[in-house]
Amino acid sequence: MKLGVLLCDDVRPELQPKHGNYPAMFSNLFAAVDPSIALQFYRVIDGQYPQSLSECDGYLTSGSRYSVYEQNRWINVFQGFVHQLYFQHKPLVGICFGHQMMAQALAGEVIQSDRGWGIGATQVSLDVPLIQQPPWLTEQPSKITLLVSHQDQVIRPPENSTILAGSDFCPNSMMLVGEHFLGIQGHPEFTPEYLFDLIKFRKSTYPALTYQNAVDSLEQPTDHLQMTQWIIQFFRYRQLLSHQQIFDNTE
Repeated sequence: MKLGVLLCDDVRPELQPKHGNYPAMFSNLFAAVDPSIALQFYRVIDGQYPQSLSECDGYLTSGSRYSVYEQNRWINVFQGFVHQLYFQHKPLVGICFGHQMMAQALAGEVIQSDRGWGIGATQVSLDVPLIQQPPWLTEQPSKITLLVSHQDQVIRPPENSTILAGSDFCPNSMMLVGEHFLGIQGHPEFTPEYLFDLIKFRKSTYPALTYQNAVDSLEQPTDHLQMTQWIIQFFRYRQLLSHQQIFDNTE
């Protein structure tokens, strides 16, 4: 299976010598869970897109320091591309900025939350009624912990959305839009070491208590590998359905 990673930013240059850029982060993550997954990277922040949606079996996004509602040409173009993916029924996993772009592109709403920064390791609850539980969401725990770094939040999901996970701080942390768009506010590709250095780099940005709580939270384990397994299962399930549809149409 080949997945296209839509790069919406770069790791800050000061942190790249130690932690690499986003392509390295995603490559390391998927190699740890399923080395058979091939990744193709597209710098959408620089206007680089696939020539055809069929170049990859599905797409996923990186995060970004930008906000989806900013008036920026590359963001407007990217919003149109996400809109195209949805209506062409191409699977997409949106990470952080991409999660929010799903809402922005599909008539939901994203704002800078008055709850402040979400940073560090945060836990969300999964509470999906059995009738709404997607078949790829297996071995479902009641809670899952991921690394996060965001001010913006999805406050109104698009129509036809199912909220899969949330918390009091971020109620719409994980959502399924239709059957082929999966949005995740957290960062399975981040490592605690990287987020620690990013938080230190931005220390003056945060209230003192927010900063200290974020640093302390990084001592707890995260469920990034479980989340990545779900992401892979999501894409494989969509691939299976696509193949089945092609088979049915040729009978």
